[in-house]
Amino acid sequence: MDHLDQDRRQRRSDDPITALHYQLAHARYRGGFEALVLVDQAGMLVAGAGAWPVCEELAAFAPLLEEARLRGPCLPPELFRLRPEVRLQRLKIQGSTVLLAARGAGEETEESLTSAARGCLRILSSQAEFTA
Repeated sequence: MDHLDQDRRQRRSDDPITALHYQLAHARYRGGFEALVLVDQAGMLVAGAGAWPVCEELAAFAPLLEEARLRGPCLPPELFRLRPEVRLQRLKIQGSTVLLAARGAGEETEESLTSAARGCLRILSSQAEFTA
């Protein structure tokens, strides 16, 4: 069996943004997330899966939630309500940090988030790496 026969992906695209959307949509479905987004440190949405208003809100708040996770529990009330619902994964891609943020959770939350992170890294750069 050659490498192409082993590839489980059914939807593909040569366009990185479309490929990211497919990756996130699959992980969102698999993980039972309400929304799953890839955002930069400024909260700009790179790609997402889920209802657009939820993706936009999650993208805007993800860097603030990450900052609170790293620096302490001080959060405005609007963000405090989101904190238990959001899972974050930091990715380093060619020297830049981005966040993968998921809202809501199903049974395969961590596995789906890790799979989505690996897919995003594969799509965006062969030199990308996870950061703790």
